[in-house]
Amino acid sequence: MTTPHAPSATPLSTFISTPITADLLRGALDLERTAHGLLPHRLPERARAQNTDGQLAMAESQPSGVRLVLRTRATTVELDTLPTKRVYIGVPPRPDGVYDLLVDGRPAQQASVTGGNTLIIDMAAGSAEHVPGPAGTLRFTGLPERLKDVEIWLPHNETTELVALRTDAPVEPVPDRGRKVWLHHGSSISHGSDAASPTTTWPALAAFAGDVELINLGLGGSALLDPFTARALRDTPADLISVKTGINLVNADLMRLRAFAPAVHGFLDTIREGHPTTPLLVVSPLLCPIHEDTPGPCAPDYDALREGRLRFLATGDPAERASGKLTLGVIRDELARIVERRAADDPYLHYLDGRELYGEADAVELPLPDALHPDAATHRRIGERFADRVFAADGPFGESR
Repeated sequence: MTTPHAPSATPLSTFISTPITADLLRGALDLERTAHGLLPHRLPERARAQNTDGQLAMAESQPSGVRLVLRTRATTVELDTLPTKRVYIGVPPRPDGVYDLLVDGRPAQQASVTGGNTLIIDMAAGSAEHVPGPAGTLRFTGLPERLKDVEIWLPHNETTELVALRTDAPVEPVPDRGRKVWLHHGSSISHGSDAASPTTTWPALAAFAGDVELINLGLGGSALLDPFTARALRDTPADLISVKTGINLVNADLMRLRAFAPAVHGFLDTIREGHPTTPLLVVSPLLCPIHEDTPGPCAPDYDALREGRLRFLATGDPAERASGKLTLGVIRDELARIVERRAADDPYLHYLDGRELYGEADAVELPLPDALHPDAATHRRIGERFADRVFAADGPFGESR
């Protein structure tokens, strides 16, 4: 993969400006017109109106899996964007979000945009400050001078407003290739936390391997069985659906076992209202040693923060399981029981133990750097294993492809 070429010598007057419209975008459930341009959302407006949580609002506006998809003979593509970058007090600066450019499905170039808005987050105080900044320009040059499909995958972890699109040849939407649509919901791991780039989150890697169109509703910190998220899944056209749940319920210490099982049933019931016979896969949590037997809530390790490192701790007491507090072990047992019971009447419902994607041996070889999130190499492993187990001919999604 290469970085963008030097700025093109093509006179600005020869560039064609193309309005950014829904038929040029994939992976978003809603598009909001802003003072600057177009903001892709991964939850529809109705769901956003029912949400009061700042974490979810930030996560759903980060365009994981959202991409511009164009058919063009252009050799130069320019995209003006206004990113919102996160700065965590006491932690080393995060790198700028990465944009991946694909030509006919193959990685070709990468770029980042400097500047933009800044969201300054103080985890110790639980506060955030928004500082406005200027838009920036991506420029991809040296593209093949032939008719081709060009995809620009937006940063999975950086809220991105799309301001303007310019090319040195006309663009048009890419026709439907007839591929199945895979709709996935999960936590920050599905969102892509600590992946190297938007096309190397584990869901993106699995989608490429499975030759499907991805809609990624991985929502960092926010896979919490919210009814409005279930309705978004219900109302989104899809050929394949997966729901990975558990880790956020533990690290947020959001509910007890008594509430968990009915909430799972309700979430699945809602999805089935819109997708009664669609293959539906329930995935339990990956291995996370700090929460296997210890409840939440999860909290930053402040000793590590003082050293400039981000690391998390489980602050619950294992004895609290007796009173219904959730751990990953408890959740896996309950999810397996729920799916087994429902599958007796629902032959399209399937279960996958998340430890098949990342388990004890993996934790020894590829430990979670902050005790919660996988690194880039682990995303690749998870994506490959998911594809092998789920998209294989004998896998839960195999017969429908």
